[in-house]
Amino acid sequence: MTELHVHLDGSLRPETAWDLAVKQGIPLPAASREELKILMQAPVPCGSLAEYLTRFAFPKACLQEAEALERVAFELAEDMAAEGMTCAEIRFAPQLSMEKGLSQEKVTEAVIRGVRRGMETYPGLKLGLLLCCMRGDDRETDFRNRETLELAAGLKNGGIVCGVDLAGAEASYDTGMFRDLFREADRYGLKRTIHAGEAAGPDSVWKALELGAMRIGHGISAAKDERLVRELADRKIVLEVCVTSNVQTKGVPSLKEHPIRKLFDAGVRVTVNTDNRTVSDTTLTKELTLVKEAFGFRDEEIRKMEEYAAEASFV
Repeated sequence: MTELHVHLDGSLRPETAWDLAVKQGIPLPAASREELKILMQAPVPCGSLAEYLTRFAFPKACLQEAEALERVAFELAEDMAAEGMTCAEIRFAPQLSMEKGLSQEKVTEAVIRGVRRGMETYPGLKLGLLLCCMRGDDRETDFRNRETLELAAGLKNGGIVCGVDLAGAEASYDTGMFRDLFREADRYGLKRTIHAGEAAGPDSVWKALELGAMRIGHGISAAKDERLVRELADRKIVLEVCVTSNVQTKGVPSLKEHPIRKLFDAGVRVTVNTDNRTVSDTTLTKELTLVKEAFGFRDEEIRKMEEYAAEASFV
C-alpha cells in the first residue's frame, strides 16, 4: 500500500503525546490517557476545517524538541509498517516547531533521523518527507516559507526530503497569493503538491495548477466544475483524497455526497489517504474499506487507485 497524504502532527499516538507532555512540563488537557485520546480526535460532530484544526494545538506543543520529533517520526513509520504499507510520504511544517529555539533545519534533521531509523528497522517500508509551507499574509510567514523552500532544495538529493506542500487555512488565504513562492519552488526544481479544493471551491484547484502543482491535496471541490474534471483527467493530475477527513471538515456535507466515485469514474486519478491518523481516528486500511463499502469500489478499482498513488509518489 502507498499513501501520499499524511500529516506528522495529526498522527501522534495519544500515549506518546501524554508521555511527551509529562517529560516537557506541558500542561495536560485531560485527566487520563483515554480522555486525551478523545480530545486529540476531531470533535463529534465537527463543524468546519477551522474546528478540525483546533485538534493540532496540543500535538504542536509536544513537537518543539528534537528528541520528540525524532520519536514521533519513527513511531509513525512503525505504525505504517505494522499496517503492511510499503511506501508513504509524511508531511510536516518545520516552521511550526521553532517555539523552543530549534531552526527549521534542526527540526527537519530530527524528523529525518526518525524516518531513517524507521526504514532501517522496517526495510520493507520506503518513506519520503514533504516540507509544508504555510498559508498566511504576513512578512514572517513569507520569510519562513522561503526558508522552507531553501531547506528543501538543499536536502532534495539526500533521498528522504522529496518535495514541498502548501497547507493551512485555504478559505482565508487564496491559493493565488502564493504565486511568487511557487515560482521560487520551480526555480529550485522542487516537486510540489498543494492543498486545494478542500475548504475552497474549484477556483482554488485551478490556481494550484497554475502554481505548478504536480498533485493536489484533497481537490474534491473540482467535482463541481466539469471543465476542471476534464483538465485533471487529461493531465493525469493525482488527487490525494482523504474521505473521513473531508467529511469531518465539512469539505463535503456528508459521506453519501463525497465525490470520490464521480471523480474516479470521470477518469481522474484519485488516491485514498488518511490525512491525519489520530485526528481522524483512521488508518489507510480503514479508508480503503470505507470507500469499498460506501461507494462500491471493486478490488480491481482499489488496485487501480493504488497504482495511481505508486506512480505519482515523489519518493
